[in-house]
Amino acid sequence: MEDMLEEVTHHSDGETSCRKSHHPEHVKKNLTTRLNRVEGQIRGIKGMIEKDVYCDDIITQLSATQSALNSVAKILLEGHLKGCVVDRLSEGDDAVLDELVVTIQKLMKK
Repeated sequence: MEDMLEEVTHHSDGETSCRKSHHPEHVKKNLTTRLNRVEGQIRGIKGMIEKDVYCDDIITQLSATQSALNSVAKILLEGHLKGCVVDRLSEGDDAVLDELVVTIQKLMKK
């Protein structure tokens, strides 16, 4: 389906399982727009480096790009909490909480 992002998980026994996240079309459009903007920012930063732009100016652009990526992560995390996590908890799957802790730890490394 178009409304799903798919993650394939490979288990140690060789089996695979697919987990899908259902995002409304307007959320996917918002995320795609934001990521397209980040791509443009990255291309701009590469150009700045090629043109020997002052380091502080490049760092400022890197900071803005990281902030934009963090905004995407926040939107995804909110949807994950309100959708996937709530659904799995209601099904009695408490393992989702351990998974969520790991996910938040990954985000906090930045």
